[in-house]
Amino acid sequence: MSTSAATAAPAAPPRLAFPAMLAGSAALAFGPWMVRLADVPPAASAFWRLALAVVPLLLLARLVAGSTARMAQGLDRRALALIALAGVFFASDLILWHFGIVRTTLANATLLSNAASFLLPLWGFVVLRHRPGRKALLAIGFALAGTLLLVGQSAEVSQQHLFGDLLCLGAAVLYTGYLIVVDGVRGRVAALPLLAISTLAGAVFLLPFALASGNIWPGDWTPLLLLALGSQVIGQGLVVYAVGHLRPLVVGLTLLIQPAISATIGALRFGEIPGPVEIAGAALVVAALVLVRLPDRRR
Repeated sequence: MSTSAATAAPAAPPRLAFPAMLAGSAALAFGPWMVRLADVPPAASAFWRLALAVVPLLLLARLVAGSTARMAQGLDRRALALIALAGVFFASDLILWHFGIVRTTLANATLLSNAASFLLPLWGFVVLRHRPGRKALLAIGFALAGTLLLVGQSAEVSQQHLFGDLLCLGAAVLYTGYLIVVDGVRGRVAALPLLAISTLAGAVFLLPFALASGNIWPGDWTPLLLLALGSQVIGQGLVVYAVGHLRPLVVGLTLLIQPAISATIGALRFGEIPGPVEIAGAALVVAALVLVRLPDRRR
């Protein structure tokens, strides 16, 4: 984002930021499936997603930095406090979302949890004074219409799912807060140390909730390992790297490829073949991503 991109010291060329954001968002799209497959309560699956990712993230951060001193660069008290706050935001997002996933339809969970895609650009417009141009407004319109078409037919407003819907919406607000805090730190701290420390803080925060939820030990570790490595190490790792280089609008709209991936998973895994409406929705989301990148290419 522009608040930190000017001062960030990227670990890879900035031209990789947008592909990293796309790949990270795609990896995150598999998370709800793994949560459904896990044989532990939602609070426990949220805890294991973070706890199992701490050691791989620390090892990757040390490997990329080359030395402990370089890995700790920029980690003063203020930065550590902000990173811990980011971890609490993210952990709170996870616990609400995981409970929401099992209390509403996957379509509703996908739609409402992606409210961050519109809350984050709104923050950029209001707080950072990023005035949206015509292409940006058109991209937002395409993205909103595409998302509604992708999951609108299978989404369902009902009293049965209302509580789960509200949990997913609350998770989207907390995830927006997480991305805003991360953006404030990325100018000084590299992506992997930031993610490793915030993940550790989030795991510590979630441990009491996981213990209180009942059986914390899974019979099958596979879904939880895939959740930790795929969603937290790979997905969030790429997103945190990209956040330091992309505008809020780009980050927010790129998150919207998740409904398209979820629709593909539904088609391949559950035989939920998308019809012309869903295909049109996916096309609109792609068009929004193309539009939102055109100004960057000219610059």
